[in-house]
Amino acid sequence: MQISIDDIKIKKRLRTDMGDLSALKDSLKRYGLLNPITVNSRNELIAGHRRLEAAKQLGWTSINVIVVNITDNVTLLELEIEENIQRQNFTTDELMKGYVSLEKLRNPGFFRRIWNAITAFFRRLFERD
Repeated sequence: MQISIDDIKIKKRLRTDMGDLSALKDSLKRYGLLNPITVNSRNELIAGHRRLEAAKQLGWTSINVIVVNITDNVTLLELEIEENIQRQNFTTDELMKGYVSLEKLRNPGFFRRIWNAITAFFRRLFERD
């Protein structure tokens, strides 16, 4: 669901330091918002403060949200804490494997390029039928 960014109310938050948003803004420009922010039925921000701030800085006027029907302050605070601690970063090995795979996809070797051309040819051939 899309709502106007101006309609989102930001109450007192635990996180006061947004940090550097430049990488997040680059991601939003390149891929869009992959994970909607979360608001309650009163359009009070529950999760996604950094995403919201990055979208504002990019000049967005609306944003995708998930609306949850929670208004009690205890649960709202629990959700804010939970959303910010339940993340698992890639290990160094996982990150390296990802970048190696990405590099191979972006710059395939000679035989891979030939194979890709052959499969693309036959895919187009059979799509016509």
